Amino acid sequence: MAGLMAASPAQAATTSATNSGAQPKASLQPLAVSPALAGLTGAVPDVVRPAKDFRLDPLANSAADPLNNGVALKPDQGGPVSTQPVTSGLSNGGGLGSLPLVGGAAGLLPG
Repeated sequence: MAGLMAASPAQAATTSATNSGAQPKASLQPLAVSPALAGLTGAVPDVVRPAKDFRLDPLANSAADPLNNGVALKPDQGGPVSTQPVTSGLSNGGGLGSLPLVGGAAGLLPG
């Protein structure tokens, strides 16, 4: 008894754990994949939606918008070629969905 009184509390705890035969265990919990996937699939539309609606031309609908100025050429053969169909979606303040080729693919994104 006198030996336990003289020992520090840490030494007494170590001595009692060793004497009882209990070994400390450290193990990882099993992986829970379904809650992680549920959180990911729930967050993706909220992350992608602002990217789809983001206004790509900050000068849209203003007099200083360089995309509002279209260039048209009339070659000798064929009809006129203009930049207006390509830039009109952006110069009107549209986002990713208003681009001619990318807009269809943007519709496949969630959100």
